[in-house]
Amino acid sequence: MTTYKEIRGTNIEAVASDPSNPVNGQVWYNTTTNVVKGNISYGVGSWATGGSLNTGRRNFAGAGTNTAALAFGNYPAVAITESYNGTNWTEVNDMGTARYDLAGVGTNTAALGFGGGTSGRTAVTESWNGTNWTEVNDLGTARYRLAGAGTNTAALAFGGNVPGLSALTETWNGTNWTEVNDLNTARALLGGAGTNTAALAFGGESPSTTAITELWNGSNWTEVNDLNTARERLAGAGATNTAALAFGGFPLTGATESWNGTNWTEVADLGILRYNFAGAGTNTAALAFGGTPTPTAATATEEWNAGSATVTFDVS
Repeated sequence: MTTYKEIRGTNIEAVASDPSNPVNGQVWYNTTTNVVKGNISYGVGSWATGGSLNTGRRNFAGAGTNTAALAFGNYPAVAITESYNGTNWTEVNDMGTARYDLAGVGTNTAALGFGGGTSGRTAVTESWNGTNWTEVNDLGTARYRLAGAGTNTAALAFGGNVPGLSALTETWNGTNWTEVNDLNTARALLGGAGTNTAALAFGGESPSTTAITELWNGSNWTEVNDLNTARERLAGAGATNTAALAFGGFPLTGATESWNGTNWTEVADLGILRYNFAGAGTNTAALAFGGTPTPTAATATEEWNAGSATVTFDVS
């Protein structure tokens, strides 16, 4: 019989009190109540209207959470940066290099922006400290239309155009980028989530629109179960490669899917169908902002909140 450790990779944790923010699928033993408990997502949720960006934008990057986010870049190439406090967007200091189709990771006080398009493809990387952008060491390979995961001191860059479709993956240690093992499927305009040791790559153009999903374990990419809806130019959110959210994309859609580490499940659609936009947050508390729902770049922001519950298991 398969054990919990074989499925999840860890033993059931023994704790004196229930964790305050358990992830979907987490199981623990409460030593105070002598009860085995677990957290399970309801698989439902909804998008609600948030504060509008000051500048309509598309083909840009985002970072942070659904209450503290950062938006930077735009097409045509601009350096404009805005910070979100959960209610309003405020324009802050610009990036050093104006660009579009870049990747972004981190928080709204500690972000990283890398790659993108200017008059051509760029490898420029900039670090945000909550006040200013500072140029740091470049990507090993200039590219745009790539995806990212992680933080401003531990990031992952994958896919993109170099100019052809790329499977290149690079890891950032806070100082330098190092090339590591490639994606199995070269693609651009894909979504990303997770960390630089536990990432997820999904969707994209390869060269046709794809639903392929790959999981990164810190060393290699492994193909796992596909998105239900093939798409490119989508956005993603998620702090790990076992709990992510994919939303929007092209062909124009508002479809939202939640990833539980094994499968994608369709949940409630975005209120505004869009692509070429940015996302931030987790698979239970995400943010979607900007994009192209029409020929005009959007300012609209939507906030995702999903329900979850702690359940008690019958172990008799």
